[in-house]
Amino acid sequence: MTIRFNSMAFDELATRELHDLLRLRTDVFVVEQACAYAEIDGRDPSALHILGRDGSGAIIAYARILPPESGELPHVGRVVVRADHRGHGVAAALMEHALEQLNTRYGSRRSELAAQAHLEKFYERAGYVRIGPEYPWDGIPHVDMRRDAP
Repeated sequence: MTIRFNSMAFDELATRELHDLLRLRTDVFVVEQACAYAEIDGRDPSALHILGRDGSGAIIAYARILPPESGELPHVGRVVVRADHRGHGVAAALMEHALEQLNTRYGSRRSELAAQAHLEKFYERAGYVRIGPEYPWDGIPHVDMRRDAP
């Protein structure tokens, strides 16, 4: 399966791309996971958006990188793969692209993320380590993780 990734600022997103990425995020994080929360959180305008497309051009994977706030690391979030494309290495490829973008934009792959606890091992394979206890976030167990490797 060939996935084509591209990254862009919020203002570079076409209306259809914005619709499709919000639909993917909502389909997974709100509907599939049965979690009512504020998916549109006001952080997208400052984020770098990573879109993964299949051969037809459909967005089947997505992540965003929030810029570092004073003295902190960039934050990777909203990592998602459409249900019918899971189990084929798409998420790992998405994370590798995100790490490349971090290196290009910030000079290293150092970053933080808030992982759903059941995905901790997945993020460990990408170089992240847990930095705190498990906690509930919108009813789903999460753990904070950091990647310190350049």
